Amino acid sequence: MAGHKIKTLALVSSFGLSSFLAGSYYERKIAQDPPNLKKFPGLPIFGTVSAATPVSPVPSQTNVSRISQIMKYGFPGLDNIRSFDNYVLSYDKRNRVAHWVFEHITAESIKPNEGVDRSLCQFMPDESIHPYFRSLNSDYLKSGYDRGHLAAAGNHKCSQKLVEQTFYLSNMAPQVGVGFNRDAWNKLERYVRKLTKTYTNVYCCTGPLYLPRREPDGKNYVKYEVIGANHVAVPTHFFKVVVCETSDGKFEMESYVMPNQAISDETPLTSFRVPPESIEKAAGLLFFDNISRSKISKINGKKN
Repeated sequence: MAGHKIKTLALVSSFGLSSFLAGSYYERKIAQDPPNLKKFPGLPIFGTVSAATPVSPVPSQTNVSRISQIMKYGFPGLDNIRSFDNYVLSYDKRNRVAHWVFEHITAESIKPNEGVDRSLCQFMPDESIHPYFRSLNSDYLKSGYDRGHLAAAGNHKCSQKLVEQTFYLSNMAPQVGVGFNRDAWNKLERYVRKLTKTYTNVYCCTGPLYLPRREPDGKNYVKYEVIGANHVAVPTHFFKVVVCETSDGKFEMESYVMPNQAISDETPLTSFRVPPESIEKAAGLLFFDNISRSKISKINGKKN
């Protein structure tokens, strides 16, 4: 009976990964050779962008074993998955930013390589995204916002190629610069890297949120700015959900939400901890779904 269950699980896992790869191929194929939109009445045809414009393949060849390792404990969602050599993201074509970005880091993987020079990296449009839904550097120009990393460049300094891949604009979101991207958010990124000194494996999921706010009329509204000709959405908040795995297979979880605004240096990171389910409800995602919450010994520093 146990053998039958193992075979069934293996078959399901194999089918799931095969479906993911087939879906990724199909979407890239459609982007390269989309259907003739003119035969569908009522659809606007934009003369400035050709639907048949060739789209470059995914920036790096899919490393199936690395994807399996990064996504070992489940995909938060399955919308427009893009895989790079050292991180995976789900892209929001409407808002021109990622739904989420997933990383797996260890003490060994984040060791800086002396040959890596971040100053050589350039922000690049992700040409695996169809031109209709792609963000461009011009969208950020004079917007007042930084191109803020979701998968942190500092997590990938073991090779020049890996750190350069974090500079694709599909991995960026508009962030307030002083007081947030360059300060409080960077502080959180450094804290996550520090966790690798204590834990064998650290899994990190990062993404934007668009949270409602009560207006003077007493009603709640979701309002956010968009920038550039491509109307790149400016998130109201950002989240990080982190799972730390010990050498004996135990788990601890931490989850943070930070407003996209200047934050005082005096504000401790712990003040941004929130229940993980509150982020799941707001983002429409399920984090680390392959780990039963009952197996997580601590959540935000408290026994679960």
